[in-house]
Amino acid sequence: MSLYVTAILIGFVALLLFSAFNILKEYERGVIFFLGRFQEVKGPGLIIVIPGLQKIVKVDLRVIVLDVPTQDVISRDNVSVKVNAVIYFRIVDPERAIIQVANVFEATSQLAQTTLRSVLGQHELDDMLAERDKLNAAIQEILDARTDHWGIKVANVEIKHVDLDESMIRAIARQAEAERARRAKVIHADGELQASQRLVDAARTLAEVPQAIQLRYMQTLTEIVNENSNLIVFPLPLDTLGALMEKVKS
Repeated sequence: MSLYVTAILIGFVALLLFSAFNILKEYERGVIFFLGRFQEVKGPGLIIVIPGLQKIVKVDLRVIVLDVPTQDVISRDNVSVKVNAVIYFRIVDPERAIIQVANVFEATSQLAQTTLRSVLGQHELDDMLAERDKLNAAIQEILDARTDHWGIKVANVEIKHVDLDESMIRAIARQAEAERARRAKVIHADGELQASQRLVDAARTLAEVPQAIQLRYMQTLTEIVNENSNLIVFPLPLDTLGALMEKVKS
């Protein structure tokens, strides 16, 4: 019987000694509590705690990727969309991450969901689709400020998807088509305006320089001859024609 008790005692002592040794990896820290009170933060490496008197809580300092569930958001222009995102954060103060909040991951996730709805609800649908970088920065700044007292640093926020219903997709397609048609009409009108201005400039030049009319006349004759090889053209100067018309009138 004494051997049995001795074996139990030896096993118990060995278990206590084994539980006293903790090895923390390079990216881990240990928050030490002594009789329920915070004592210090240790690690990495070999950490020895006194069983029954001290307790160690391990904290991972690596960047954590947290997927924010899909949220129903109503934009400022009253469009209902479904948005989901992902946030990247890490614990920079293990003491506050353990003491200040019960579940740091759940708290960060809930805060990210409410912040996502709040920020996107202040913008129109076009902003959600075209200015994601701006919205990501705004959400990241708010989350980083609110989680600072938890010992958390929010490094980045990325909006992954903005999903619309079928009716809204068709409406956006019609809007884009109308916008393309408007741009085409504007470009065509600008081309007509430029062409008319060029014609006015050309007419003004021809009126100011009489020789230019003769040159244009000769160029027109050349084009007619090239297009119609069987056509014979007798060029008649305009001043001669004018003299003839005056004699006829007289």
